[in-house]
Amino acid sequence: MAKVQTPKVDKEKCIGCGLCASICPDVFKIKDDGKSHVINPKGCSKCNCKEAADSCPVSAISLS
Repeated sequence: MAKVQTPKVDKEKCIGCGLCASICPDVFKIKDDGKSHVINPKGCSKCNCKEAADSCPVSAISLS
């Protein structure tokens, strides 16, 4: 069975574009600070966190 990856957002890099939240709304949310936050680190089994990370224009998302 594949290991489910845990996403992290680098707040210094994040520009708050919202792409990750549109790809994985169960995992990412843009909060009041205008930055993406991981709201459900175990939610990658429900969506494609790798696609969200690869789509980030500033490479602010890492998976471990």
